[in-house]
Amino acid sequence: MSPLRLFVLAAVACAAATLSPAQPVMEKLGRGVVAIHQPDGKVFVSWRLLATDPDSVAFNLYRKSEPLPRPPGFPPPRSTPPGATPPASGNGRRPGPGGFGPRAAESGQPVKLNAAPLTGPTCFLDEAPNLATSTSYFVRAVVDGQEQEPSAAFTFPAAPAPLPYLAIPLQTPEGYTPGDGSAGDLDGDGEYELVIKQERQPRDNSQGGATGETLLQAYKLNGRHLWTINLGRNIRGGAHYTQFMVYDLDGDGRAEVVCKTADGTIDGTGKVIGDANANWVQPEGASFKVMHPPRDGNGPAVERTVNPAGHILSGPEYLTVFSGATGAALATTDYIPGRIDGPTTLDPQGLATRWGDASGNRSDRYLAAVAYLDGVHPSVVMCRGYYTRSTLVAWDWRDGKLTRRWFFDSDAYGPADRTNPYRGQGNHNLTVADVDADGRDEIVYGAMVIDDDGKPLYSTGWGHGDAMHVSDLVPDNPGLEVFTIQERFDKQGMAMRDARTGRPIFTIASIHAAESGGDAGEGPGRGVAFNIDPRYPGAESWARGAAVEQVGMLDAHGRKISDRTPRSCNFAIYWDGDFLQELLDRNTITKWHPESGTESTLLIAQGASSNNGTKATPTLCADLFGDWREELVLRSNDGKELRIYTTTIPTPHRLCTLMHDRQYRLAVAWQNVAYNQPPHPSFYLDEAAPLPPKPVIRVAEPR
Repeated sequence: MSPLRLFVLAAVACAAATLSPAQPVMEKLGRGVVAIHQPDGKVFVSWRLLATDPDSVAFNLYRKSEPLPRPPGFPPPRSTPPGATPPASGNGRRPGPGGFGPRAAESGQPVKLNAAPLTGPTCFLDEAPNLATSTSYFVRAVVDGQEQEPSAAFTFPAAPAPLPYLAIPLQTPEGYTPGDGSAGDLDGDGEYELVIKQERQPRDNSQGGATGETLLQAYKLNGRHLWTINLGRNIRGGAHYTQFMVYDLDGDGRAEVVCKTADGTIDGTGKVIGDANANWVQPEGASFKVMHPPRDGNGPAVERTVNPAGHILSGPEYLTVFSGATGAALATTDYIPGRIDGPTTLDPQGLATRWGDASGNRSDRYLAAVAYLDGVHPSVVMCRGYYTRSTLVAWDWRDGKLTRRWFFDSDAYGPADRTNPYRGQGNHNLTVADVDADGRDEIVYGAMVIDDDGKPLYSTGWGHGDAMHVSDLVPDNPGLEVFTIQERFDKQGMAMRDARTGRPIFTIASIHAAESGGDAGEGPGRGVAFNIDPRYPGAESWARGAAVEQVGMLDAHGRKISDRTPRSCNFAIYWDGDFLQELLDRNTITKWHPESGTESTLLIAQGASSNNGTKATPTLCADLFGDWREELVLRSNDGKELRIYTTTIPTPHRLCTLMHDRQYRLAVAWQNVAYNQPPHPSFYLDEAAPLPPKPVIRVAEPR
């Protein structure tokens, strides 16, 4: 990249940061200190740099070990006399004020591990730790030469095992499997808690049969269980049914949890929502005939027999806001829109007419997100449908009241068939981004975008797809870009478009559809756009299915750069310390080597499993603590614990937490939705590009 281009990019970035009209209210995070005991006995420590930190902030890192027990009559260690030179620490560097080497550690006093304030990356390798007793690490920010208050500490028990992960014990009921997760500061302490979905016999919408009752559970990172919400038998279990948003929606410094509920849902305090005895599950043997309308609006309706056993096609539907701290239901309202307009009684023909089938395969496809629709305050957006009719409803939770902001309905913009440009354009996922750079978020709903006011911004008409990535994927194209794949066999099998206008940057047609199986006649089922090759600016993309893998790897403008592609076509993760992305699939992280077209393995999470069958997605991938790189959350094979893997590879880069980038933080919120996708920041990271501007945010003070 030329010096002139670097200068122009930096100038534009600084101007954008200066002129940004909106300062979103986000979480007030602590330092997130984390330490990993490595097999060689050393300890890798990292902590957060915040968007609210001054640019000149530095850090001092301290270690504190509890005193070793001494035999009776053994004299206590002597402190260094005033004015004397303290002894050198184990790594040969003299500690500063606050600790005097090994003797201070033995007496329980903090030892400063750095000789001078740390002004570079927010990580450190402690080469001579004393872990014989309980040991803690904490940092103090240094601003204008003055130490600030100590951070919360990360503490090891005595003689900790050198594990590559942190373990959180789970209360997993018999027959249940821990699944998708989310993160939020539930109690206002400045650190994240995790909310996990537990399921028993979940099913896809296309499958019949009853499911177990879906549970949501909250845990602190120290393993303490906070609450369990039982969604009850009238919420079907499966990837497309329960999308739960964890976010501080009212700015009180504590996150709420929002999801669809029904009769019999039990909140975290034991209170029942609706009728505890109601059972709206279709029984075994249920059957009815309906007339299905033609998809293109032409021709006669077709009679079909529906066998809906196990589905829930009637009964009240609710939307509930829960307290993140206690799991208590704070507010419940009708879920909008309902299956059909009007009564909640069973109406198979009404379902078929309104949605295109009577079994819930279209009406019960849900998505959800959080978005800053006014640029300052977060709203929750609950979505229903994407194969045919598509609806999005924005809600505000303010001052203890749940109010509707707007309601988008595709059928308000055209006929209820394929000629409607906003019908059938949604994905099995969605994302949130400020695509028009006005400071307010839009909802990228697959092939279409809904503006911050609930009105359509545009539709490409490319239809439904299974994967999507939104970021600054093409650096020389102004703004953001959207990479998608297309389920129908057509000309946009994999495609890159301008996020603001929908203008195609490149499109690659599907080549050959499968002739049998669940993907028969369809386009690709997987596709990604990640920055993995430093020789080319922007994101590289590749896909699987409909023979598009024959195309190979493409650069940001759709030009072929390699016949070879990685084995993985799933998640990305920032792991090894450079600004390229690593690849995450199942329980394995790999590094792509573009010169040789090969991969090397960085992590195999032995004894841990991914979720969602062949989708092989993590419980969560997010920058939960430590420096700017991401953590990997997986369940243990036996489902008894969560394991949080964090990198121990030093990085040369100093970057504020990704969770203070609005787009990235919102992506972590929607990551659990349907076909999970990895989070992307709003900016381009690359060794050859300037650092992104620091986000301009306000933080919510707990109240």
